[in-house]
Amino acid sequence: MNKIARIGDKERAYVLEVLDSQFRTSAGGRITKRLEETFARVFGVNYAISFANGTTTMHAALAAAGVGQGDEVIVPPLTMASTSFAVLHAGAIPVFADIDPNAWTLDPTSVEEHIGSNTKAIIPVSLYGLAPDLDAIWEIAKRHRLFVLEDDAQCFLGYYKGAIVGSQSDASSFSFQSSKHMTSGEGGMVTTNNLELATRIRQFNSLGYAAVSASKGHITKETIQDPHYNRHVSIGWNYRMSELCSAVALGQLERLEALVAMRAAVASLYTQAIRGCRWLIPQQVPEGRVHSFWTYVLKLGNEVDFTWREFRNKYMEYGGDGIYAAWKVTYCEKAFAGARFGPAQRQEFAPGLCPVAESVQPRLLQLKTNYFDLAVAQRKAEGLARTISFFDGKAG
Repeated sequence: MNKIARIGDKERAYVLEVLDSQFRTSAGGRITKRLEETFARVFGVNYAISFANGTTTMHAALAAAGVGQGDEVIVPPLTMASTSFAVLHAGAIPVFADIDPNAWTLDPTSVEEHIGSNTKAIIPVSLYGLAPDLDAIWEIAKRHRLFVLEDDAQCFLGYYKGAIVGSQSDASSFSFQSSKHMTSGEGGMVTTNNLELATRIRQFNSLGYAAVSASKGHITKETIQDPHYNRHVSIGWNYRMSELCSAVALGQLERLEALVAMRAAVASLYTQAIRGCRWLIPQQVPEGRVHSFWTYVLKLGNEVDFTWREFRNKYMEYGGDGIYAAWKVTYCEKAFAGARFGPAQRQEFAPGLCPVAESVQPRLLQLKTNYFDLAVAQRKAEGLARTISFFDGKAG
């Protein structure tokens, strides 16, 4: 398939189905329930719980696991800051462990080095569409009795040793934000195989309502038409996904294989374009892992004598759409640098904390894969090849 619609007929049909319901209470939640059931089936899990976005997902999962005030959660520094924000939302403190120098995902050795008496959880991130070394992380978590919450916002239909990513940890979080493999503009999902955890996540997601459960998110009129009914069994937030967003997400989910395959095809074009280049280093994909290419990322080698921005500008001159920079390492962001999030915070959020991540981050070139026409993507890949050819004599 050389071309695919980002939003297709399925999404439009489901949105009209919701609009035709006139948002009647009796019809509420039908599309969302179908989305959750389908998502659980596609990802091979017992429970999938929808959310307003992919940050509320992690907040709810941490809270449902009992992570709270004064606890610590180990996170990678090279990812969207939302991962660490979710830890703070739960009242806990992020502890930053360094990354693997080649795969750029969370380094299990660094994770173990940073475990302390208050550590309660680990959030490994499937960066750019690539799962981290989950076996090693699970083994560490088991020995130290830690909760593992995968942040798989960038990884749809990625695989780890034959299993779909998001199906094996205590819980996994997905995002439907507009740049992701599947989107509803905003939205998210938590997957888990644990009934009790799923129930607590659902209740946290739905204002602590007694009537919701692991598999039930809609509250019926019959339930609440009783003056003596106790609605709220716990403190919760209104993190629920709207029916309109669920309608778009359901259509996207039913087309997910094609959407992911298109990104993989774009990635293949880039791989051909960089063939033979010794100073552009792609993300290493260890044996047993299947990359889902939320984006295609290259690292500038140390030997080049031109800047990141010079490379970007030349790529744009040759027809590229620009190059996204990797996020600053989280603890160097203004919101974190020098901050104290509790008296028990062990780390000083300042440069030098994770030297591998700090070395890699400024040299990463994130190339778009969300082209839905391979003819367009081919032109971008040709622009990349021309850019490489231009700089070849300047690479040292």
